[in-house]
Amino acid sequence: LTGTHTSRLYRLRAERTTHQETFLSQMQMHGPHWGPRILRQANSRRHVRHIGQAHKENPHVKKDTSAGSKGFSSDLGHAHADKHDYQPHSHVSSSTGTRFMMWLKEHGAPEQGVELRSVEPPAVTGLDADPHQQHPHPHNKPIDMAVASRPLALGDCALRVPEHLVITLDRVFESEFVAELLTTDKLSELACLTLYLMFEKKTGEGSFWQPYIKELDRQRARGTQAVESPLLWDDAQLEDLLTGSPLLGMVRQRLAGIEKEYQELDTVWYMSKSLFNKYPFDLPTQTFSYTRFRQAFAAVQASIVHLQGVPLAKRFALVPLGPPLLGYSSTSKAMLTYNNEAKAVELVVDKPYAAGEPVTAWCGPQPNSRLLLNYGLVDEMNPYDKLQMTASLATTDPLYQLKRATLQAHQLATTQVFDLARSKPMPPMLLPYMRLALATTTDQVTKVVFSETAKPTDPSLESLEPQIHAVLQAYLARRLAGYKHPVSHDMSVMQDPRSTPRQKVAARLLKIEKSILMAVREQLGGAAGTPSAAGTNGSTPPAPATPHLKLQ
Repeated sequence: LTGTHTSRLYRLRAERTTHQETFLSQMQMHGPHWGPRILRQANSRRHVRHIGQAHKENPHVKKDTSAGSKGFSSDLGHAHADKHDYQPHSHVSSSTGTRFMMWLKEHGAPEQGVELRSVEPPAVTGLDADPHQQHPHPHNKPIDMAVASRPLALGDCALRVPEHLVITLDRVFESEFVAELLTTDKLSELACLTLYLMFEKKTGEGSFWQPYIKELDRQRARGTQAVESPLLWDDAQLEDLLTGSPLLGMVRQRLAGIEKEYQELDTVWYMSKSLFNKYPFDLPTQTFSYTRFRQAFAAVQASIVHLQGVPLAKRFALVPLGPPLLGYSSTSKAMLTYNNEAKAVELVVDKPYAAGEPVTAWCGPQPNSRLLLNYGLVDEMNPYDKLQMTASLATTDPLYQLKRATLQAHQLATTQVFDLARSKPMPPMLLPYMRLALATTTDQVTKVVFSETAKPTDPSLESLEPQIHAVLQAYLARRLAGYKHPVSHDMSVMQDPRSTPRQKVAARLLKIEKSILMAVREQLGGAAGTPSAAGTNGSTPPAPATPHLKLQ
């Protein structure tokens, strides 16, 4: 930098520090609602102007001159693959992965029990395997995956990443107080980490984290099944692939939240001078578009590790060699944990691994809808998979107060969510709840027994059973009719070598969801004991009028 540019940079930094201090003092005087008004004024005046890629060299990072920075031409975890730069299958680490592993070692990481291999996304064994598929889909670029670098025995430490190489909010903001302040108000932990990595990427080779960021870029926000979160699918794909699934509503709700957080980025920029003073760039919303922020958010979301037993500011962590490089298994008992003695995040394996075998970890008891939303994958062996059903009693019911008191005595609510679990499709308390909901007399209400195995013994309650089963069968039929296609179509998509990774993973999810609903319907048919409960010829009779009960 010339002397003129350097003096201008220092002047702008000092000017912004003054604005930040004024902003914080005014927030204390006038309260939190004062911020948005002053931010709009600040945006209109453009306090800080873009002055290019000027930055100070980080003395702790070895400059990589072998691959020049591309600035911010592609986003962290960019969503789109280019079919023209597809590379064939390789059993060795990519050049990006090699530099990334060298970076870890140069900065104090011990010898690891894993290494990176560049692989085509693995074919899922089972119903969607196709022995005739010779080549991956043209949009399915190779991904890096953590595999065992040597034979690993049960209890071996497969990876250990020192704390100073893990990105958490307390490290980003250099203060646990500021980190907690920001994450309990307008921004989530993910949004703060996303903004930090976007600014770090924009600094180019001067960023200490550049090798890690480049590795995340190579993954393109994809999990080990080569699929991005539905947050990055376009509207037409969402409608085409996810209609009928509760995930569609979850995606739209999450997108609305991300957009709202994007609008709050400038508030953080003003409040946290310890984070942003070293970045000579404009306000976040003037530096990054919403589209780029959304893409980067999805990449961070696919890489996040939820650490347990640590302070709030360390709870959300970006761990090199963790996801998305590390595989997920819903049946694994191995988790990334923080070792307080070693001051490192580590993974102790729960089974033996052969050299070259992909290493997996558990990310908590998440249903497949959340796995796809967060990590871009669906696990067919997931024992935690479930759908939810919400039953609500109407306040217009003459027996509402009595029913409410009865439900509260059994730790239930007038609006109750029931899990239709893959391992146990029929919720234990669903039928007792339905008996209470459809009861029309005080005597019936008092005779309802809340037990997993309780059956109606009173004739007045037995008379409700056909109505209960008809209502539930109609509800299940309505939910199944909300999907565009039957299960047979999902099976065809999964087996078709021409299907894209997105199509396959969506079909896998929908097949599982429909299977859960059909399992509940089958149990109801058996429990009813009469053809009328399930209709004739497989059809479901119209639900009787239930003005005081709503099922969603």
